[in-house]
Amino acid sequence: MRKLLFRFVLIAAALHFFVISARCADSFRVPILLYHRLGPTVVDGMTITTTVFASHMKYLHDNGYTVISLRRLVDYYRGKAPAPRPKSVVIVEDDAHKSVYSEMLPVIRKYGYPVTIFVYPSAISNAKYALTWEQLRALKKSGLFDIQSHTYWHPNFKHDRKKMSGPAFEKFVMIQLQKSKAKLQSELGGNVDMLAWPFGIYDDYLIEKAREAGYLATFTIDRRHATASDPVMKLPRYLLVNADNGKAFVRLLEGNAVKRNVVY
Repeated sequence: MRKLLFRFVLIAAALHFFVISARCADSFRVPILLYHRLGPTVVDGMTITTTVFASHMKYLHDNGYTVISLRRLVDYYRGKAPAPRPKSVVIVEDDAHKSVYSEMLPVIRKYGYPVTIFVYPSAISNAKYALTWEQLRALKKSGLFDIQSHTYWHPNFKHDRKKMSGPAFEKFVMIQLQKSKAKLQSELGGNVDMLAWPFGIYDDYLIEKAREAGYLATFTIDRRHATASDPVMKLPRYLLVNADNGKAFVRLLEGNAVKRNVVY
């Protein structure tokens, strides 16, 4: 009788644990904070001043937030890690702007936060606004930055589709996805298996092509938290602007972000 009662208690405890775990997994909400370029002043809609960026990082540090890597979040969706803890946040950057090295890196080093940079390789060591391969290597060597794909030259798939035949468009898409992946892996090493969609443009066809090219997760600019119910190939991110500061930043972290029409 005692053995039977003991087994019953163990089963009940196990069921309680799984129910609680399931509830935690179902309820997590993680904001992925997307930055583009930093600087002393706002020169366009995609610039955030270094002062504002530093205030964001300080707020996270001072208010009990945990900055986790994007890889850690993706591992949850792939069944390789537990659900993120409450008040988890992810930091990413698109385009590999040179200000990542000059402005972002010193702030990130101060707090030791992980960052994922989404890169389109055609600009690297070519465009005046972009990082060099040497700088990307230094960022990766710091252990704080992961480098992933933003296609090869940041095309507008919506516009390109209108100008091409079906087979030509398919070939173009695969070149953009595969060439970026191959170039980044060749120059920097490591595995490139995450993709941020240029201009936030994606659909089921493009997602399938991304899978074929070897990507395990892709990212949008849908302005909301990532949740357990989101598909790993459609994870949302907040495209931040300089107005996302002070109380607006706090509301964003809490899931009450102001709606903004950002010109990408």
